[in-house]
Amino acid sequence: MRRLRDPLLWLVLLYGALLTLMPYSGPLFHRWFPDLARPLYQQESFWQLTLAHLFLVMTASLLAIVIGIGSGVLVTRRTGRAFRPLIETLVAAGQTIPPVAVLAIAVPVMGFGAWPAVVALLLYGLLPILQGTLAGIDSVPASSREIAIGVGMSGWQRLWQIELALAAPVIIAGIRTSVIINIGTAAIASTVGAKSLGSPVIIGLSGFNTAYVIQGALLVALLAIVSDRLFERLQRWLSVNER
Repeated sequence: MRRLRDPLLWLVLLYGALLTLMPYSGPLFHRWFPDLARPLYQQESFWQLTLAHLFLVMTASLLAIVIGIGSGVLVTRRTGRAFRPLIETLVAAGQTIPPVAVLAIAVPVMGFGAWPAVVALLLYGLLPILQGTLAGIDSVPASSREIAIGVGMSGWQRLWQIELALAAPVIIAGIRTSVIINIGTAAIASTVGAKSLGSPVIIGLSGFNTAYVIQGALLVALLAIVSDRLFERLQRWLSVNER
């Protein structure tokens, strides 16, 4: 009974129900938008679009996690501290570039498809992860580091077992922000030929079909909410274990 009261469970079930029932919602959207000849998006399955959307977000996020955490660890070491202002400036500059501009630059080099979108999402998602890593490692008490040195831990052991372990909730908060941002931003991938939940939105905007826009935007928004709740659950678990 306790699991049945879990909001996350009901959100996941609601999302699955929307994906399954959306192809049968034509009469409903036709009633809402009687002037549209085709009020229901039928070019691709909503399940396929969701999987393609998740592929874009997960690929870009995994790359951003590796680069962001790796850079954060590097510039908090004695040998890399001098590069911290440069790394922070470069990553911040990457987020100031509009994703559409990144796509415009990447398409002539990489061609149409998913990979230009992955590059745009990667650049857009790096800053929260780097900031979370830096804030998390900086917040580790000096006493914890001194104790680790006192018991004879090596540099790698201190990093993995002390610094990253204590910084994990803050790092996850940065990853959470990055992923949620990219779930919304990934919709623009459809402008360069990549399948995503942005496909109904882009086609709807170009064809003045508000119903398509609502269908795509609704699924993107709910996917972001479900993902946010999943990360909230992970953060809570990490915080409890840390204590």
